[in-house]
Amino acid sequence: MHLLRRVWRSVLISFLFSVFGIGAILINYFIFPIISVFVKKENRRQKFCKTIHKTWKYFTELMKKTGLIKVNFTNPEKLNNPHGKIIVANHPSFIDIVILIGFLPNTLCIAKKEIKRNPFMGNIVKSLYLINDEDNDKMLEESVEILNQGYNIIIFPTGTRTTDGEDLKLHKGAAVMALHTGADIIPIHISCDTKFLAKHQKFYDAGDKTPTYTITVNNEIKTSDFKEQNLTQIQKRNRVNQAIKEKIKSASMN
Repeated sequence: MHLLRRVWRSVLISFLFSVFGIGAILINYFIFPIISVFVKKENRRQKFCKTIHKTWKYFTELMKKTGLIKVNFTNPEKLNNPHGKIIVANHPSFIDIVILIGFLPNTLCIAKKEIKRNPFMGNIVKSLYLINDEDNDKMLEESVEILNQGYNIIIFPTGTRTTDGEDLKLHKGAAVMALHTGADIIPIHISCDTKFLAKHQKFYDAGDKTPTYTITVNNEIKTSDFKEQNLTQIQKRNRVNQAIKEKIKSASMN
């Protein structure tokens, strides 16, 4: 029985990711180029965001309806229509960003520069992601513009997928961006009760149990509390980083 269920779930996830891939190709090569031609430049980002939000929301619902995953939100009211926020979270699985952007409209994220070369996602990444490359000053100035326009930015400050129980080692990017832009931070903890699409795990290894994602939202971190302190920039950055780490960790205990 367990073997049959494992095989069925492997077939199911392969089918759903094929659907995701086809959708990504259509958006990448047809929908986004059409938007670029027919929508005014100042309105394109909003249209791009709306398209991906609706598509990924639908895909998340499809995964839930077919029994591939379950998703529970704790304290979702703390994510009630945020504007101009930096959203930070741990990163246990491949689909974390899909679930979060499917839940949050008007939201972009930070991506590694390698993803820009992905043939399925190239235009999507260039249109909706901030690329984390060597030109940090350029990225920070872009983030100021994006946040001031009311968009949110998701950052996984560990920089890679995490495993349950490991100590979170955060890069400085989220703290630097918060101090530079003055945007407040919404910390989120994502947990999954069984290993699913985790680091070093094959995508088709879907197991024989339906994993439940629990997404817990903690109270905002007010960046102004740190900017007013009589500290060096490095000290402020380290304190913001520590606050992010503690908030994500405490959210996991709720």
